[in-house]
Amino acid sequence: MIQKANQIFAQAVRDYHQWDDVNHPIVNPYENGIEHDLYLKCWIDTVQWHLEDIIRDPEIDPVEALALKRRIDRSNQERTDLVERIDSYFWERYHAIQPKEDAKINTESPAWAVDRLSILHVKLWHMQEQVERTDVSQEQHQKCVDKLAVLREQLSDMTTSISQLLADYEAGERVMKVYRQMKMYNDPNLNPVLYTKK
Repeated sequence: MIQKANQIFAQAVRDYHQWDDVNHPIVNPYENGIEHDLYLKCWIDTVQWHLEDIIRDPEIDPVEALALKRRIDRSNQERTDLVERIDSYFWERYHAIQPKEDAKINTESPAWAVDRLSILHVKLWHMQEQVERTDVSQEQHQKCVDKLAVLREQLSDMTTSISQLLADYEAGERVMKVYRQMKMYNDPNLNPVLYTKK
């Protein structure tokens, strides 16, 4: 399953860069199911990566910067909601498996691990871009080559680790638990700046 996720993430990053435009509408090749959600997740991550680059322009118009900040906030909320939907997929798949008496509890849910895997694919694409630049010093080029090697190792390790986690759920070696994020700043009933304005 995680190898399939890697393929979908790589595809989403590659597809985005056909246009390299944060306003280009997503064309999700998967109609529904977990594949649809994984592709959408990585598309959101890729767009947000570029929004974070744009907002760091020191000459950006403050009004534009505020609009971008609001867009990044919405994107973060969409990302969180989507991760929780992906966790529902894993919950449906594994929650009924009876854990062993000595089963361990993981520090994060499987979808949040998959979230980091998606973002890693975005990092890999952009570090590869840096390696291919011809307008930088040899020292900077080598630093990027070294960083790319670390990211590739991390991809291998993370793929193995998440696969092992899912195998542990399947075998009852770990307890399947999902904790929702319960983010408060976007909730008009929980953010005091918002609810005191009512």
